[in-house]
Amino acid sequence: MRRNFSKILPLIAVFVATSLFGQTSLKPNQTFGYGANELLKFTYTQNFDCVEQPMNDFNFNGIKAQSDPPELQIPICRVGTQPSINPPGKIGNPLTTTAPLFVLVPMFSSNNDKNPNHAISCARVTPGTLCGKALGQALISLFGAIPEAFKAKPSVYTQCPDPGLPPGTCTMHASRLDLAPVLAALKLIPSPATANVFVPSPNHSHVIKDDDINVPAIWWQVLPVLVLKQSDWPSRDGSAGITSAAALTRAIQAGDAIKAPSNFFLFFSSTSMTHDHAAATQ
Repeated sequence: MRRNFSKILPLIAVFVATSLFGQTSLKPNQTFGYGANELLKFTYTQNFDCVEQPMNDFNFNGIKAQSDPPELQIPICRVGTQPSINPPGKIGNPLTTTAPLFVLVPMFSSNNDKNPNHAISCARVTPGTLCGKALGQALISLFGAIPEAFKAKPSVYTQCPDPGLPPGTCTMHASRLDLAPVLAALKLIPSPATANVFVPSPNHSHVIKDDDINVPAIWWQVLPVLVLKQSDWPSRDGSAGITSAAALTRAIQAGDAIKAPSNFFLFFSSTSMTHDHAAATQ
């Protein structure tokens, strides 16, 4: 009997895809990531840490942290600040002592959105965080439109927030960031900054170096990357866009992405979905 392979082959492809990507369900303490142009799974086994050192004054009250215990009760996670120590206590620039986690932030607006009500709402935010309509107005003033990073319903896929969780949240992450240092560095506000600019944690995705895609739980330094072109944004399955350190470097060198340091660290293990699937079938 003659077989119609033109009809059978698509069914085989669907079966293979279902078998492979059926393993991509996440536990509550997991997120997806990218690396070496692969889809990865991160498993978080400890909460985040935002390093503040004794001589810092991250709340701009004129009192050094070493003499200001109240300053340390709500972590101040800053974009644009580079500490000289990492959470395990290793002294030195974390850019060389700690594995980098490149956090891709979609700072483009796919539809030139100027409706301030489309920004991340004030539900479940830490007190003192710019949110809702006020956030939307501030973003439009700074960037001309609301970036997908801060929309309650972004038009692009992002790996955080987790499925089922509201914008501004992600498992074991900080729920807000202080953008004052990076906004000052970008000359969007007066420099040096004199007050915090707290915003909800943006919608984002993750990229790590190729040789870090299968590692046990370690500390990672969060290096935010402002992605300026929608064409560089990674697809959900990791088949296009910035899904490797090499692609990230090219985007930065082309001026299509901006990398910044931070005092924000996360603790998780990484497993490639290919490795995870192979282990499950052995």
